[in-house]
Parts: sequence; C-alpha cells; structure tokens
Amino acid sequence: MPQSDRPTEINNILQSMNQTVIAEKEFLKTVITGLTAKGHVLIEDVPGTGKTLTAKSIARATGLEFNRIQFTPDLLPSDITGSHIYNESTNEFEFKKGPIFSNVVLADEINRAPPKTQAALLEAMGEKQVTVDNKTFDLPQPFFVIATQNPVEQEGVFPLPEAQKDRFMLKTSIGYPDKEGERQILDNRASRHKQSPEPKQVINQKELEQIQSGVENIECKENMRDYMIEICRKTREDERVDTGASPRAIQRLFEASRAKAVIEGRDFVVPDDVKQMAVPVLKHRILLSLDAEVNEVESEKVIEEILDKTAIPGV
Repeated sequence: MPQSDRPTEINNILQSMNQTVIAEKEFLKTVITGLTAKGHVLIEDVPGTGKTLTAKSIARATGLEFNRIQFTPDLLPSDITGSHIYNESTNEFEFKKGPIFSNVVLADEINRAPPKTQAALLEAMGEKQVTVDNKTFDLPQPFFVIATQNPVEQEGVFPLPEAQKDRFMLKTSIGYPDKEGERQILDNRASRHKQSPEPKQVINQKELEQIQSGVENIECKENMRDYMIEICRKTREDERVDTGASPRAIQRLFEASRAKAVIEGRDFVVPDDVKQMAVPVLKHRILLSLDAEVNEVESEKVIEEILDKTAIPGV
C-alpha cells in the first residue's frame, strides 16, 4: 500500500467505528494506534461506556476474526488457551483451540480472573504463542488484545501486577459521551424495529498488515529520540514516583509515536506524536510513592507536568 493511501484507510476505519461507538475521536485513534503498532490496549472504565462495542467495531472494520472472553473467578487457563481432548474414533488426543486463537480478542473484566489465568493471556500477548502440554501453538496474525477492567469495583477482583500491566502498550479510557453523544445513543435505540448501525469492513487483513509494516519506515530523528528519553528519565527523578519508566517503556513510546505518525498521515515523527502518546504509554508503567497516593496524585497528572517542563525539540 503506498504511503499516500494510509491516511485514507485509517480515516475509513475511524469513520466505520464511529457508526457504533459514541466516543471521543482521540480515544478511537488511540485504540487504532495500538493495533497499528502491533501492541495491546488496556481500557479502564465503568460498565456501559462502549468497551465491548469498541473491540467489535475495530474487528469488523478491519475484517479480522473476533472473540470475546468473559473473565470470571472460576476461569481456568485452559478455558483461554484450549486443551487436548481424547478422540475415541482415532484413539488419540487432539488439541481443541481456545478463544484466544483469534485476531482480535476482548478480555472483558480481566481483573476478575485469578492471577494464573491472567498470566495465561498475558504470556500469549508477549510470545504470540501458547504452550499446552509441552506443545507450542502459534497464534493467528495479526493478534490484538483489548482488555477491560472496572476501576470502581474492588471486591472479588485480582488487580494486575505491575509487570503484567507492562504487556499493554497503551492504557486508556472512553469516558462518558457529551450531551450530543448521549442523545445520539437514544436516537439509535428509539425504535425497537430499527436495526442498530453496524460498522462496515473498510480494509482487509492484507491491507492492515501493510499499514503495520509501514510503521517501521517512519522517520524518527535523533532529537525526537532524545526527547522521548528525557521524558522517561524525568519520571525516575520525580519525587512523587517510586518506580519510573523503564527502558522498555521508552521503546514502547518510540513504537507508539511512529504509529501515531502513520495515523496522522505523516512519514516522520513530530513532538505532538510523542506528547499525545506519552500518557497512554507511561501512566500504567510508573509506580507512585505512598505519599503521592495518600495525596491522591494521579500518574497521568505527573506525566503531563513532566511534559510541560520538558523542552520541545524542533522539527
């Protein structure tokens, strides 16, 4: 796919998702950025804001296979990855694939499952394969996980450890729609006999893979790389932060910024790409001090203040 075609393809995905997901355009762009960068996205928000619709819509718009996994306290790792089942007709054990064998996987309420089950998913996210009974099975490509968790309910949940949060390239939230958006939701549901809008497939899998491959060709000059490094190093120097951004976090910021440039139709990274990706890439990767938590300091606020104090390089 020529570079000049990418903005049109991305915009078509965005418009298709807008048919069903009533949300800010920047939120949808963040999710598309995660897919473009071959990363995974963690959405933290209250129920009923459109997290499931987001996952279904991006799968439909890109022509990818979709599976939803509802995480519950009794969910086993084999319920996700699959297991070997005895076939009486052949007298052999055959592997039955689990729901993780899909292109787009929605891990709904991931913090409701026990750590061992969470780890089964997160290992697959990192390795792009699963191992069952000492046999390894490759996952389909592309492979994109959107996980959700409810920040309000704390009883009966298993919060993701910091190391496992790091598997997600981006963390974001949908938020409540504005008044016009809520009116649109009601208008769409006004008639029981009227079919709800459905996202249309606008690209195929091969075209998506070409977009993903194009990220590697995006130019990121040395001063932009230094800008990313400086932002991440300042998170380690901030007195409100116990554990700052790791070298892996810098890599993820680099990858997300290049993908953001693709989304915006450029073949080079600019400071705004870095600034817009810094919060979703870093906010789940820094650990605040106890004093900061007591004072209800938010990691997002810390990163925004670091961005304000960091000199912006010239393009």
